[in-house]
Amino acid sequence: MWRWTVLLPVLGLVVSACDVAGTGSPIPASAPAPQEWQMSPELAARTFTQVVQRVEPVAERECRRQARGVNCDFLIAVDPNPRAQPNAFQSEDARGRPVLTFTASLIGSVRNADELAFVMGHEAAHHIANHLERQRLNAATAAEIFGGLATLTGGGTDDVADAQKLGAAVGARTYSKEFELEADRWGTVITYRAGYDPRVGAAFFARIPDPGDRFLGSHPPNAARVEIVERTLRELGE
Repeated sequence: MWRWTVLLPVLGLVVSACDVAGTGSPIPASAPAPQEWQMSPELAARTFTQVVQRVEPVAERECRRQARGVNCDFLIAVDPNPRAQPNAFQSEDARGRPVLTFTASLIGSVRNADELAFVMGHEAAHHIANHLERQRLNAATAAEIFGGLATLTGGGTDDVADAQKLGAAVGARTYSKEFELEADRWGTVITYRAGYDPRVGAAFFARIPDPGDRFLGSHPPNAARVEIVERTLRELGE
């Protein structure tokens, strides 16, 4: 069932606080926007509402189809802080309900509905693939290993604690690139089945810094992300 936590008038206020350029006519889904074009706050608010209405039920359906024993009742929220940097992330509330949070600045930065749909599908996919729990397990395992090594080498209490913190950080990042690509794959499926164009949506990557292929980097190279989109679409018959 479609629900999200910020009413449209509030969304309009937080989006309008962003520094956006231009108030051009709406660009239809599946049509790439010109480089200089950006949504007006009002159009961004309407687009966000429309994308939620189309993507959320598809994400729930894919979640129930792919996951077992997982809460698939997505809650889509807008961060009310107008100063928050462009970001979208997946989390869970105290009852294990998946929450997809978007900052107003990210909503205001997309150039078409396809981009916003792709980001939304990507974040939903993190929950479907159980990435939060898998990340927690990786962090706990690495923390235990690093702490054990510090103990064996004669480290004191503080040394062991520091080693555990380092291990948790390393463990949390160990498979982060794989998680991102997995989320891109299922995000492509969700975006496509919601009626948006994942190829256009993935153009969002072209406007963010390319992380390259750094050791323990949290995100894969942009080219790898675009390739997973293309491969998934081929599998879908596109």
